[in-house]
Amino acid sequence: MLSLQNAGKRFGPRILFLEANWLIRSKEKTALVGANGTGKSTLMKVLAGLESLDYGVLQQTRGMSIGYLPQEGLRLAGRTVFEECLTVFDELRAMEGEIEHLGGQLSVLPHEGPEYEAAAERYSMLQERFHALDGYALDAQVGSVLTGLGFTKEDWSRQTDEFSGGWQMRIALAKLLLAKPNLLLLDEPTNHLDLETRNWLEDYLRTYPFGYILISHDRYFLDVTIDRTVEIWNKRLTIYQGNYSKYLTQKEDRRAQLQAAYRNQREQIEHLEAFINRFRAQATKARQVQSRIKELEKIERIEIPEEEPIIHFNFPQPPPSGRMVVEAENVAKSYGAKPVLRGVRFNIERGDRVALVGVNGAGKSTLIRLMTGVEEPTAGTIRLGHNVLSEYFAQDQYKVLDGEARMLEDMSRAAIKVPELTLRSLLGCFLFSGDDVFKPLGVLSGGERNRYALARILVSPSNFLLLDEPTNHLDMRAKDVLLDALAAFSGTVVFVSHDRYFIDRLATRVLEVEGGTVTSHEGNYEDYLRWKEAQSAGASTITAARTTLAAPPSTAGNGTVPHSDQPQPDVENAGKDRPRRLNPIKQKQMEERCVYLEEEIPRIEAAIAHTEEELGVYVSAQETQRLTTLAEELRMQLIALTAEWEDMMVQLDEQAALS
Repeated sequence: MLSLQNAGKRFGPRILFLEANWLIRSKEKTALVGANGTGKSTLMKVLAGLESLDYGVLQQTRGMSIGYLPQEGLRLAGRTVFEECLTVFDELRAMEGEIEHLGGQLSVLPHEGPEYEAAAERYSMLQERFHALDGYALDAQVGSVLTGLGFTKEDWSRQTDEFSGGWQMRIALAKLLLAKPNLLLLDEPTNHLDLETRNWLEDYLRTYPFGYILISHDRYFLDVTIDRTVEIWNKRLTIYQGNYSKYLTQKEDRRAQLQAAYRNQREQIEHLEAFINRFRAQATKARQVQSRIKELEKIERIEIPEEEPIIHFNFPQPPPSGRMVVEAENVAKSYGAKPVLRGVRFNIERGDRVALVGVNGAGKSTLIRLMTGVEEPTAGTIRLGHNVLSEYFAQDQYKVLDGEARMLEDMSRAAIKVPELTLRSLLGCFLFSGDDVFKPLGVLSGGERNRYALARILVSPSNFLLLDEPTNHLDMRAKDVLLDALAAFSGTVVFVSHDRYFIDRLATRVLEVEGGTVTSHEGNYEDYLRWKEAQSAGASTITAARTTLAAPPSTAGNGTVPHSDQPQPDVENAGKDRPRRLNPIKQKQMEERCVYLEEEIPRIEAAIAHTEEELGVYVSAQETQRLTTLAEELRMQLIALTAEWEDMMVQLDEQAALS
């Protein structure tokens, strides 16, 4: 399909990759990964034909179509959104026009003439091809993809140049998905998507009929959409089978093998060098020395590049707040005549890590601004609790930074007893290294300043953090630093993020913002989705039951309801589907919980046996009462843990059957 043979690429004097061999087969779902600056986006441009190789060969199957989505920079104008998407089908639309023209000709041409026969043959051939290409459903295809990517029907008739850069990229993505090229090249396709749209794209890619290559910093997105991982590391391309989580495991194994090979080679080299140095001056050993020198020259040295150090950064812990952090009572917010929130009630307690979820425009950022006091509610009240000190990270946080201040100096002023070496390590995690840390903040791009603003919050946090899309512009390494720091943070966090992995790992509660209201759900995003599915299944069951009850019974000629041997629908279980695949994070948590339960259950059983032995020896009435109560509590605990273990084992067995 597409292949690289001994391919190499330079960026100025720096080599990005060399001796790259990669056969890209049809229908393979691949992730391209590697540290920042290793050349992932450059390699994508090479595959798309936008850049050339400095070494080697790129071969492509004749007639193969390739679609490429860059990270940013596309701008569309001159058409409505719907018309722009329909341009993908220009060939089909031209075919439709010819079919209509031929239909008109056939109605006026004499049936006996050769012109009629040629027109009829052409008309039949085009009709058959048009039907095979699903030409009669173009509008439906466009509508389905635009809806999935978050465009409302009102948006379809708007001009493309009315939309911001992020929505422009969505239009470009819609066109690529509709075109269905043989190979999709998507460079950070989820950058401008909310969670709901990202979930839709995951489902779309799972059923995509051809192959694609993704660059993404979203672990969950990669885990559920790919079956192959290609890494640029040590200036080479390394191919791993499996999704991103499997790649991480295999990479550790491969690195261990490489280090072992490196140690063996060093021993061999040191042995040869010792022989040469020992016998170099002896004429009788000259031939052996020359032989060892040649052997040494032929050895291809194994290089192990330095790994980026893993930074574990802990927040300076803030003073504790009161138990109640936020109380919202009957809150409403409108902008002019447009209501955004109405009748909102919720509480947030100390230590909660709350994810706000909902489609773009639902009011998540508005709700955060109300909690910070940046905006006032139109009606109702939002109160902060005792000793609550809030810190707000906005999507455009860079606007409040001092452009004249130099990065490291500004960070040092904000930090509380944090050594400069730690500050520089933290800045390195957020992609500021070397002389970057001495730059004035004003020369940084908007994305770079936002990254810096987030790092700055980490060194002097308040006890209540409100973070609006903190994971934007961060790579996986920076996200891990942020995630670990927030998980160890003793204060309270409310955040908006479109990174599924980040939410699943961090959230202890989910506040769903939908239709102007806010609904609270305990647990992480996976738990919230389970609740949504249960609600949807319940609604389907109720609808099916009502339909069954409302339908009049069919009668036979004698006025009785005829007996049927067909099984009747089970209304109670109508909403239950086949087991759905768990996300890898949740499954791992369940597996770890099962291991814990398998160790804990025998301990409780032993404790029950010990308590019953003690009951056999009378000490006093009070002691007998205490031991009886303890034994009963242990039995109830044993029943609960055993039931939990059995339920989890059933779910894990179902997952194994789905694999």
